[in-house]
Amino acid sequence: MLLHINTTIKYFTITGFPGLLPEYYEPVSILLFLLYLVIVAGNVFIIIFIAYVGTLHKPPYWIFFHLAMTDIIFGTVTLPKVISRYWWNDEVSSFASCFAQMYFVHAMGATHSLILLMMALDRFVAIWFPFQYPVVITNKSISIACCVCWTVTLIRMVGVVSHALTLSYCDKNIIKQCYCDHYTITNLGCNTDEVVFVKWVALYMALIGLLVPLSFIIFSYFSIIIAVLKTSQAESRYKLLATCAPQIFITCLYYVPRCFIYIATNLNFKIEPEARVVITMMYSLIPAAVNPLIYCFKTKDIKEALLQILKKKKLMADTKINISVYL
Repeated sequence: MLLHINTTIKYFTITGFPGLLPEYYEPVSILLFLLYLVIVAGNVFIIIFIAYVGTLHKPPYWIFFHLAMTDIIFGTVTLPKVISRYWWNDEVSSFASCFAQMYFVHAMGATHSLILLMMALDRFVAIWFPFQYPVVITNKSISIACCVCWTVTLIRMVGVVSHALTLSYCDKNIIKQCYCDHYTITNLGCNTDEVVFVKWVALYMALIGLLVPLSFIIFSYFSIIIAVLKTSQAESRYKLLATCAPQIFITCLYYVPRCFIYIATNLNFKIEPEARVVITMMYSLIPAAVNPLIYCFKTKDIKEALLQILKKKKLMADTKINISVYL
């Protein structure tokens, strides 16, 4: 897609958290760096662990595998740049790199939403159609579905970014955000009418990508709750609360602020830049940091696999100690 001839912007300046005083730059950069380490360490562990342990080669865990991939990529695309902005005062992002970041930010967000939809579908079929589950939900079918989610989203985001590139960018290049996203970039366009059209098209596509999966996710949770409440076992109800409550919380944290920001900003609802940046960072990064704990480490199969590995290592260590005694 060719740029308009009157696009003169060569780079963008990323402000990060608007109004943040210089004395807080180092603590904020350290905090964001630690958050990045948590995201990478937790999700890389999940990816390697699921790939390595044969007992986890099941549909739900392959979904966790893809979820972890989206979280790692999103964190890697966004956090290093904002960390360098506060650590080394590196606030300049070239025109091309900013649009590339925008592409991956929204592509990972949309893919993450579709993977959550796959997770909800897996739960729904397991609860309501247990006999058909082994036939319908297989490693092959889940792998194909997840690959389709990635492919469709990556192709769709090419259209979104290309549409933003049709705008002319003339005199404004200050991005009041921690990373380049569609809203902040298109807001810098010169022609107001064109900017409004591009933003509305992107809004409709974003809401479809968010609300369709969210609707089914809500439906799946209600169906699971209804199915378990039909049982008379108090223990089953407690397990439902212990398992679903954290997942419902993190799902709400991912979707509710995101939908609010998308709708409010495009309806010209007044949101202070500081509040918008904080909310955006919260729903973008906190789920990525806690997803390994919420979806995986609380899962019975993963805990049992971890215990088995730890027991084997302890047994090997004890055996080496016993051998050394007799040498």
